[in-house]
Amino acid sequence: QVQLVESGGGLVQAGGSLRLSCAASRSIFGITVMGWYRQAPGKQRELVAIIARGGATNYAESVKGRFTISRDNAKNTVYLQMNSLKPEDTAVYYCKVVVISGASYWGQGTQVTVSS
Repeated sequence: QVQLVESGGGLVQAGGSLRLSCAASRSIFGITVMGWYRQAPGKQRELVAIIARGGATNYAESVKGRFTISRDNAKNTVYLQMNSLKPEDTAVYYCKVVVISGASYWGQGTQVTVSS
């Protein structure tokens, strides 16, 4: 059964930090790209950060210098370290993995709320 399990969301004050984790089940083979997206109320889902299997990364301009994406290929897990959080970072954060066939899978989402 294909499954992505996210954790680490919560409520934090502005300037604080959170670390999100997303573990993909062992049934998902050939993961190439892993990433994080977010969706705020009334807005479209947007890319936050992605990381290729070899470690190359890409970030949204709004999070550069504050967020760091990393992955553990042996554990099929992707992380998002979020520092200097701002109220505008409040959203539901989703992880996504892409496999070599081109298929993609989404996590269920985890809420991040940043209070001012």
